[in-house]
Amino acid sequence: MNIVLGDFNAKVGRENIFKPIIGNESLHQDSNENGVRIVNFATSKNLVVESMIFLYRNVHKYTWTTHDGKTHNLIDHILTLQRGGI
Repeated sequence: MNIVLGDFNAKVGRENIFKPIIGNESLHQDSNENGVRIVNFATSKNLVVESMIFLYRNVHKYTWTTHDGKTHNLIDHILTLQRGGI
């Protein structure tokens, strides 16, 4: 099994084109530049972004919070091989 995980500083949004790779459970509405990069990387390597596949309450999704506690982001991700992948 191949696993890639890390602090990618990538906000991956709920854009329809990304749903096969990320599912429906992203914390963010729109992707940032690193988010697009991680989805492109995952697609090119036949990976899925597992950190957003499963249904969790938003309070359990974020991996980074500002010092004042007002802004939450999901920027750390886990990528794994898609089923049927090589």
